Amino acid sequence: MRKIWIAFISVVVLSFIVLIWVGTEVYQTQPPIPEKVIVKETGEILYTIEDIQIGQNVWESIGGMEVGSIWGHGSYVAPDWTADWIHKEAVFMLETWAHSDFQTNYEALDVENKAALKARLIKDIKTNTFDKKERTITISETRLAAIESNIKHYSSIFSEGKEEYAIPKGALVDKDKLQKLNAFLFWTSWAASTNRPNEEYTYTSNWPHEPLIDNNITKNSLIWSGLSIVLLLLFIGILTFYYLRNHEKGELLTKPESDPLKNLKFTRSQKAVLKYFIVISLLIGLQVVLGILTVHYTVEGQAFFGFELSSYFPYSIIRTWHTQLAVFWIAATWLATGLFLAPMISGKEMKYQVFGINFLFVALIVIVFGSMLGEWLGVHQFLSLTMNFFFGHQGYEYMDLGRFWQILLAIGLVLWVVMVSRHVIHGIRKNDASKHLLIILLASVIAIGMFFFSGLMYGENSSLPVINYWRWWLVHLWVEGFFEVFASVVIAFIFSRLKIISPSTAGRVSVASASIFLAGGIIGTLHHLYYSGTPVQAIALGATFSALEVVPLTLMGYEIRENWNLLKSRSWMQLYKWPIFFFIAVALWNFIGAGVFGFLINPPIALYYIQGLNTTSVHAHTALFGVYGMLGMGFILISLRFYSDRKWADTKLKRAFWLLNIGLVAMSVFSLLPIGIIQAYTSITKGYSFARDSDLLYSPIVQILKWSRIIGDTIFSLGIFYFCWFTINETLYNLKRKK
Repeated sequence: MRKIWIAFISVVVLSFIVLIWVGTEVYQTQPPIPEKVIVKETGEILYTIEDIQIGQNVWESIGGMEVGSIWGHGSYVAPDWTADWIHKEAVFMLETWAHSDFQTNYEALDVENKAALKARLIKDIKTNTFDKKERTITISETRLAAIESNIKHYSSIFSEGKEEYAIPKGALVDKDKLQKLNAFLFWTSWAASTNRPNEEYTYTSNWPHEPLIDNNITKNSLIWSGLSIVLLLLFIGILTFYYLRNHEKGELLTKPESDPLKNLKFTRSQKAVLKYFIVISLLIGLQVVLGILTVHYTVEGQAFFGFELSSYFPYSIIRTWHTQLAVFWIAATWLATGLFLAPMISGKEMKYQVFGINFLFVALIVIVFGSMLGEWLGVHQFLSLTMNFFFGHQGYEYMDLGRFWQILLAIGLVLWVVMVSRHVIHGIRKNDASKHLLIILLASVIAIGMFFFSGLMYGENSSLPVINYWRWWLVHLWVEGFFEVFASVVIAFIFSRLKIISPSTAGRVSVASASIFLAGGIIGTLHHLYYSGTPVQAIALGATFSALEVVPLTLMGYEIRENWNLLKSRSWMQLYKWPIFFFIAVALWNFIGAGVFGFLINPPIALYYIQGLNTTSVHAHTALFGVYGMLGMGFILISLRFYSDRKWADTKLKRAFWLLNIGLVAMSVFSLLPIGIIQAYTSITKGYSFARDSDLLYSPIVQILKWSRIIGDTIFSLGIFYFCWFTINETLYNLKRKK
């Protein structure tokens, strides 16, 4: 066991050393924000650093990543503003020169003249004119004219609205804010189209793909993509060999003839947790309703079957609430499970535990609905930019809530860590066979509380590369990393209490599994940052180590088989049929959603062309709900099963389970994936901006595919209805019980 712990500690320490080192490189080599943008021929000052920074705050206040995307990060309905700006700027400049030099359109020119103008464009756009001493950028008069054309175009979109982009009229009408928003959009496009000093690729490693300025995939992206695939195959083989040799070496147990937890006595604090499950069920239902509205905006940009919904709840708000509630209810489920299991771990009821549970419950409601109200006020421009940062909409996907609400949530997590940890520490002090299992559980609990603070590591005026770096610490490390370790250890603890696996074996397997997962998962955080103004190290390390994240998922077939065999081993195990079924679904979707669809967009060569397309949405839905959502539901069911004194009727849960899984498959296969494939082909053959253009997204075939999603969404929604119906009904029954 000592060797396994040494391996675990080594993996964590060395991985964070690498991740932090790349972070320092991000800070030092990020695209510079100039003090001034100057027109070369006239000396006119177009923008200042304040214009760009305030413009970023304006962009955040209107919804940020929930209104189109920047550098590929964000929502899918409106364009990627960076790619769109670059393409429009390039077309304008080529047309200007074609008319002035040849008195005709660019497309009417012969090959030689086209090539000459394109070379002129590339020199103008890609030459880095940033002066380190003066901290200025110079642009040509022709580029100024292109920028002014773009300013007029985007100002019209945000002030007058555009149905195809689901942007309502009056989204932003303040002329000064519009001017500064355009300054920020210009800077993001400058960084994505200007070469790094002494390099032949841009600050975003030539993302987006734009043939007009020779923004093509770099050699580094190709090399590290190939190596990541080789390493994936190599380590799949190694891990499979190791697994087959060692998975049967655990301590043999005689499976009990009856439920070991049948006579388990429940505490006041466990009963206090039950009300969480009612609120969580309501949040699940609300999130699905918002998801339906979000999808409908893609086919009827401003309305819901004729009703002008965008006047009250624009797309940016609906999508914000949809994605944010997913994180809220899933995290709340796991946190509630930790509170529910805590007395089982320690074997006692701790002082003030009930008070803490009730306090966190109120705090959860305040944070959820307070942040939602703040986001609505922020997007509707009722808050100043600074007030918006603290109480409104931060503008970053999955962490949109204002800083004030983030801090409240962080304080709540610290309290949760204290409440759960003291039970776990008490269990560790018993020094029995479950010691190592509880130590890794304690580590994951502390990590959950600690790593949420990574979302507080940037400020109101931090640059986009820095914000994205810390954002993915939160989204990837907190949610996908340590929550997953916590979940796997909790499942191992539950199975050990059911005497399906010995505590010592559960501890050894949990620590070893966490080591394998985090070996790829910590440094693998960088795969989100390939083209976010980060150095090439992000591509090299992100591609290499994130490929290793997929390796453990290849063994999910064995996990599914073993969980299935559990149900057949003893008749009393049928009591736990539906929680185990949901755990089986987690294993399946972990392989498909996180593994197959995750690796589909993971290598740099793939992400270069399909980042921010519907292929990303396939991964997001099948991994976020398929894995974390199903796992949260499994935790609710196992907690209710421990507490309930009655046999469950299968009907509601059977319908819920199969409708949820069939619906998730249908929405992916019939809609999201085919749209993503069409977009990917367009991005590869014509350029990224065309893949996000409304001409493609509102073409007849894509519209048919969008509408066909109603099949999967309807099936899925019915599954949610049955699950929530069962959960609320069973929870109310148990709350009314006297014992």
